[in-house]
Amino acid sequence: MVPQFLVAGHVCRDLQDDGYRLGGTAAYASLTAQRLGLRAAALTCSCCSLDLASLLPGVQVLNIPSTVTTTFENRYRGGKRQQYLHAVAPAIGVDALPAKWRACPVVLLGPVAQEVDPLLARAFPKSLVGVSPQGWMRCWDRQGRISPTGWDGEELEGTVEVAVLGEEDLPSGKLAHEWLDWAPVLVVTEGMEGARVRWQGTWYKIPAYPAREVDPTGAGDVFAAAYLVRYHETGDPFASALFASCAASFSVESPGLEGIPSRPQVEQRLRQYPERAWKPR
Repeated sequence: MVPQFLVAGHVCRDLQDDGYRLGGTAAYASLTAQRLGLRAAALTCSCCSLDLASLLPGVQVLNIPSTVTTTFENRYRGGKRQQYLHAVAPAIGVDALPAKWRACPVVLLGPVAQEVDPLLARAFPKSLVGVSPQGWMRCWDRQGRISPTGWDGEELEGTVEVAVLGEEDLPSGKLAHEWLDWAPVLVVTEGMEGARVRWQGTWYKIPAYPAREVDPTGAGDVFAAAYLVRYHETGDPFASALFASCAASFSVESPGLEGIPSRPQVEQRLRQYPERAWKPR
């Protein structure tokens, strides 16, 4: 069966003091779409020892076998994250995509370590295609310390409708609207400050929803998936952003994948805070 939401990218091992948790845009976004009621699938590459069927319940996973799983270490200091990359699985190209999956209506390209071929976007000419481009915006040194790099995404122009990235992912001195001016809808998440959306050349502020932060890892991926789900349903860039902001508020309240909400949870919190509204910046 053709999935309704497909995300391509590496699932990851996120190292913790007591072992690791499953991470990566492919994990967070596919599980978000599934919990919001869609048939979700992930195209990924990882070590076969990962039991993705149990780790991502309800998600159809096509896993390209690898001897390693992409492995990150996240260190938070003063609310800021420094990442280290300890292993990288092989790249994901167009040839790995099942032919019938090209009909998937909503697609998210979610690289974490430059592993997704940008040409994959061209395989979905009739789909809503979004990107979480942070994995193309990263480079790393011999110690695995990650820093921003100079990717500009121009090869995606005309194939991608929505780009979602975090404020912390922007290279120093780069303005999102100048750097990624090819994206018709550009969303920059700002953690507990909410997000901002550029639509038809104007920026709009999207508020955050109240949350007790336990673990911010993956919140941007939850936002991206929820945004695409709602944008496909409504075509409204602002209602979609409020929906996504609300979904992300749940994800930070529990560690790892545990906080990803169901659609009824999101809808209830939206009703709880009807005063939340977008406004021009």
